[in-house]
Amino acid sequence: MAKTISEKILGSHSGRDAVAGEIVIAELDYMMAQDGTAPLAIRSFLGMNGEGLAKPGHAAFCIDHNAPSPMRSVSELHSMMREFAARYGVELNDVGEGVCHQVMLDRAHVLPGRLVIGADSHTCTYGGVNAFATGVGSTDLAAGLLSGSLWFRVPETMKVTVTGSLEPGVFAKDIALMMVGRVTADGATYRAMEIVGPTVDDLELDGRLTIANMVVEMGAKAGLMEADSKTLDFFYGRTAESFEPVFADADAVYVEELELDVDALVPQVARPHRVDNVCGVEEVEGVPVSEGLIGTCTNGRLEDLRTAAAILEGNSVAPGVRLIVAPASREIMLEALREGLVETFTECGAAVLCPGCASCVGTHQGVPGDGENVISTANRNFKGRMGNPEAFIYLASPATVAASCIEGRIADPRRYVS
Repeated sequence: MAKTISEKILGSHSGRDAVAGEIVIAELDYMMAQDGTAPLAIRSFLGMNGEGLAKPGHAAFCIDHNAPSPMRSVSELHSMMREFAARYGVELNDVGEGVCHQVMLDRAHVLPGRLVIGADSHTCTYGGVNAFATGVGSTDLAAGLLSGSLWFRVPETMKVTVTGSLEPGVFAKDIALMMVGRVTADGATYRAMEIVGPTVDDLELDGRLTIANMVVEMGAKAGLMEADSKTLDFFYGRTAESFEPVFADADAVYVEELELDVDALVPQVARPHRVDNVCGVEEVEGVPVSEGLIGTCTNGRLEDLRTAAAILEGNSVAPGVRLIVAPASREIMLEALREGLVETFTECGAAVLCPGCASCVGTHQGVPGDGENVISTANRNFKGRMGNPEAFIYLASPATVAASCIEGRIADPRRYVS
């Protein structure tokens, strides 16, 4: 029987002929938790009488959501993670290493064809490198640490084919937002999404990861892309492990197929307080902004920083606007320093933060004030997401955020690119 990518990966990891709708017990290749979820996973693991990991060397903790710690109670949770990691042999990525999802990629803990779980909803990001990766709860993560496997209902798959050429000033984030607006917040619930087409092939890996990162905003379990030479180039020199990319069969069965043409796509913006409340930039152009954020697991990668820096170079952040920039990982921060991007951000008036989640989660580092509008490259704009339910969050590409911070109002980035 013809198979989708998800059916093949879950089948190979469960030793079964996995078909959409079936329940399988599958062997895990890697597991991850961050500082917002690891403490509960630790307590659950100990509550299950866990005495050791089923797969030593296949689990990582990342301190990224509250990094550096903003308060004593959080510091105690970080200490719990450090102590557990040292005792049980979990890799610890401490303050400054960066956002969990980028760290997992930088360290090649995720490879094409692999099965990965993370106690973070945006674990789906790794689908951009052809892995079946999905977010789970902390107790499921604990069960994975203890047993090395987990149960899955094999998801039906929705195929999205993207065609056309992006005009200057329009980026992968705009494709992602358009998809969310088209599919809606629950239009892909518990489905896998295969995202293919010539436009996806033309994107750099950073852009593909941006799109995969946001499939959960449509309710999807995973968002998978095919591995190509760009994928293989990323992992070259990062790992000595062998891996086998997985491709869907030509006659695989999909629950739904959607075709999207981006030839006429304009910069997209998600308006408060829903990610699927998407419109073209012209509909919100001129809305004043008090804060901008460039970073997060959606858009803190090198391509994103280069795009923003190219617009900001020679310009200044508008008076009364705060622009926060947070590279997604230490590796990316170092390259941004070498290329002069951090200097560009600093000279234009931005605040460059430690690699990590920064303002996205709303616990510290950039909580907006009452009534303030924020334009962010993050993946969520729910009421209170950045720490203040009286603020308003607009989501956009790094280019749109940079242009908006220059003008002090939501702006079309196409004026700043050639």
